[in-house]
Amino acid sequence: MSEMITADLVDLDLAPQSKEEAVRSLAERMVSLGRVTDLEGFLADVAAREAQMPTGLDGGIGIPHCRSTHVTEPTLAFGRAAQGVDFGAPDGPADLIFLIAAPAGADDAHLTILSSLARRLMDAEFTAALRATAEAGRAVALIRGDEEPEEPQAQEAQEPQAQEAQEPQAQEPEAQEARVHASEVQEPEAQGPVPGPEPEPARPFRIVAVASCPTGIAHTYMAAESLEQAGRDAGVEVSVETQGSAGFDRLDPALIAAADGVIFAHDIAVREKERFAGKPTVDVGVKAGVNRAAELIDEVRTKAERGETTAPAAAASSGTPVDRAGEPGEGYGTKLRKWLMSGVSYMVPFVAAGGLLIALGFAIGGWEINEAPSVAEHFAWGQVDSWAALMFQIGELAFGFLVPVLAGYIAYGMADRPGLVPGFVGGAVALTINAGFLGGLAAGLLAGGTVLAIRRLKIPSVLRGMMPVVVIPLVASAVVGFLMFLVVGKPIAELQKALTDWLSGLSGANAILLGMILGLMMCFDLGGPVNKVAYTFAVGGLASPNEGSLKVMAAVMAAGMVPPLAMALATAVRGRLFTKAERENGKAAWVLGASFISEGAIPFAAADPLRVLPSVMVGGAVTGALSMTFEATLRAPHGGMFVVPLIGHPFLYLLAILIGTVISAALVILLKSARKAPVLEPNGEPAAETGHKVAVAA
Repeated sequence: MSEMITADLVDLDLAPQSKEEAVRSLAERMVSLGRVTDLEGFLADVAAREAQMPTGLDGGIGIPHCRSTHVTEPTLAFGRAAQGVDFGAPDGPADLIFLIAAPAGADDAHLTILSSLARRLMDAEFTAALRATAEAGRAVALIRGDEEPEEPQAQEAQEPQAQEAQEPQAQEPEAQEARVHASEVQEPEAQGPVPGPEPEPARPFRIVAVASCPTGIAHTYMAAESLEQAGRDAGVEVSVETQGSAGFDRLDPALIAAADGVIFAHDIAVREKERFAGKPTVDVGVKAGVNRAAELIDEVRTKAERGETTAPAAAASSGTPVDRAGEPGEGYGTKLRKWLMSGVSYMVPFVAAGGLLIALGFAIGGWEINEAPSVAEHFAWGQVDSWAALMFQIGELAFGFLVPVLAGYIAYGMADRPGLVPGFVGGAVALTINAGFLGGLAAGLLAGGTVLAIRRLKIPSVLRGMMPVVVIPLVASAVVGFLMFLVVGKPIAELQKALTDWLSGLSGANAILLGMILGLMMCFDLGGPVNKVAYTFAVGGLASPNEGSLKVMAAVMAAGMVPPLAMALATAVRGRLFTKAERENGKAAWVLGASFISEGAIPFAAADPLRVLPSVMVGGAVTGALSMTFEATLRAPHGGMFVVPLIGHPFLYLLAILIGTVISAALVILLKSARKAPVLEPNGEPAAETGHKVAVAA
């Protein structure tokens, strides 16, 4: 803090007519010290931040602030305006004005200092001292924390206590003797029954909270301090996770699990929000966390008493794993899987949009549509071929992002936002040198690793502010580009070509074996990592499609439909083998299976994995093998009934799915029928098929 504010940055006699004049006056002091290079540019950045949300706070405080490329080093200016300036606070003008200027890439250390100031603004003694001081030097000392505000009331309260502590020594012997005699008279009462151990105090109500604002400089930490202070006043344990723009430290999962309620005080999306699911939750803006902390705590307690909770967290496989990637204590293999899944999760929407548009273009305009001229130059509104060409060309552009997005978000999963630029650059190089999907994987890992290595270097303090937005992207992009162009790119491109040629030449037993393996993988974990590996392998082939890669796509999509369809069929044929809840899930599984949502079988697998998973894996393997045998093809990167018109040999493709579904359903029924214990409903009663209690024979 000593480097951020000096006496030259303090004005105790501000007399502005508006908040713009107040900010300009303080900003001019920053310019005069070389802390800001472009006054008008900086003021524009402050105004843009102010437009997002007013920066006035209850208690007469204004905290205009921003990140700006025109700031050379983190700087804090303080002004005191006797007439007050309107910064949009609910309770009126602000007389204490803090202008916070942070470089566009301010590091965590500076943000920690700023957060400390933001928390102190919640202290009434601190703000009172700033209003009372007549010296700029003392105001600087208070803000830096070099001087603590005086507490006269507390000192006065201690004096009587000190006097009382000395009274026993000053009392006359007669008074002391009388007190001793009184204690002797009362002693027999103390000899009554020995009381038992005192009951343990009731556990306090516990709340976990997340505070975040667009810049992560002031409101984030002020809301955190306000919530924690309100919790102390109410006898509630409040633990706050501050999610600033430089990252965040996650709350202990055990702390979240033990919490009785959740408060989200945020103006940007809460990261990893699923961690807090299933609890009473209050969701408000960050200023509410600053101004209404006590009300929010009361609201959470009321919701807890009523039993109001959010929906349980979704399955881990359904969320985006970027923010969860590489958590402390995980093994390298687990981290690597999460990093790769980070890239795949962001790539999938491009696959779906681009692939389906390409497929629709082919379905409407025929295979020759890929030779149509650019629709920007040749487009006839009334011709079907022109619309087909339009869809194809849009889809082709979307598909062109697959490899860069994959590489960029693998790097993001490893190194957060600084990994994006080198990741995208590496992915673009992979496309340029025809390294394809495998090149994208390598580029993403190289980019993330390079950024992590740069972060470990000792950087001069002058460069720290530029690291995230200038130095890291520049150096990492150059390193990754060099490695992809001149070192690893060519071998990967040759491997990609070999893989493409192999897929093109697949036939006979090789094709059937590959289809069987991919079918097993699709059904192994029902949308989990192994399922995603098989899906990603198939999608990678679509980046440079040929007859072999289209067959692989069809086999993977067909096998993925089998698990939910098989469970739906089994519950319809032998409902007494399943609980009532499973029979209801079976009805939904028809739709999920027909829509290529393998996760529709998860409720069944979770309840009985040893019977369900082997059964669906066998059916998936058979379906994948049959699809390859029938030479079914699919250009769309999705399964389900709605892509049937885009399938080569559609009737044989559907036959493969039907056969696999029947086999899996039969195996599930057989294995469940062989169990020794009857199926019980949650209430302990045997499962029934039509309202009668039918015991399941051993």
